[in-house]
Amino acid sequence: MALNKNHEFEDLNGTRCGIVEKNVSPERMAFLKDLLEQNGYTVIAVPSPAPKAAPAAKPAEGDAVPAQPQTSNTEPQTFTVGVTDITFNWVNAIFGRQLKTKDGHIVTLAYWQQKEPDSHDEIPYYEHE
Repeated sequence: MALNKNHEFEDLNGTRCGIVEKNVSPERMAFLKDLLEQNGYTVIAVPSPAPKAAPAAKPAEGDAVPAQPQTSNTEPQTFTVGVTDITFNWVNAIFGRQLKTKDGHIVTLAYWQQKEPDSHDEIPYYEHE
């Protein structure tokens, strides 16, 4: 049950966790896990369940039955990433300037979204001239 979309929590591997992100790639999962663990959080990542397919419509009498689509085991695997602190909210952590990078810089939104390779915005937006 979530208070709102930005504060979800659920059981991951039998441990109650605050959800950081769902359906992330293995590369994104590694980035988040590294960043959150160096900030003192215990991270749990589990494979996301496969999306549920809608049931196929039944063919009318006399129509040919369509072939079933082949499913492969090579579909990209995604993960659900959570932390054991159920009060964690990534939005509050970013804009509250609570997370730091390995080199001690404050994590910015662009760094969190992996749009910038490093985080060097030490001056809050409201102090810029």
